[in-house]
Amino acid sequence: MSTQTAAGLSRTAVTTAAVLAGLLVVGVVVVRLLLPDDPERVAVNQASQTTQAPRTGPVGLVPVDAPDSASTECAGLTSALPDVLPNNGKTLPRLPIADPAPVGAAAWGDQVGDPVVLRCGLGKPPELTNTAALREVSKVRWLVIEGDGAATWFAVDRPVYVALTLPAGLGTGPLQTVSEVVGQRLVAQEVRP
Repeated sequence: MSTQTAAGLSRTAVTTAAVLAGLLVVGVVVVRLLLPDDPERVAVNQASQTTQAPRTGPVGLVPVDAPDSASTECAGLTSALPDVLPNNGKTLPRLPIADPAPVGAAAWGDQVGDPVVLRCGLGKPPELTNTAALREVSKVRWLVIEGDGAATWFAVDRPVYVALTLPAGLGTGPLQTVSEVVGQRLVAQEVRP
């Protein structure tokens, strides 16, 4: 009988130990999910997820065909553009553009993400057709062309074409502000598909 009791206790002790070990593992997982992360580890993880190095100099813009970029309309528009654009409760400061800086261009952003880029005086976008879907922001009509990681908005109802390239994930502040300036500085006219 003492062998059975010893075996019974032994079996019970082993079962109890296994159940307790399982509960301990579950408890550690639950606590890990509920407790806040260590700030140092979070900073290291966020830094390792950032794929772009911080920008330390002027923004380089590739040359594009902009036949009207030196027009008086573009000069008036670019001189009226703000030094900062609002974006989701923060601001994007105007950035210097690397030489040779294209005429009629401006850029805003932080030191990590892709910048917001405005170009004035571009040629008519080929996507502007009689059936193109246009959007209106602050009484300015825009043609939106979606790209990989960004969208370019073309103001198509002004004497010159203005393109505003917005990286994905931005709020509506940059588009709204630029639309207001375009509406104030450039006279509205019929869309020319």
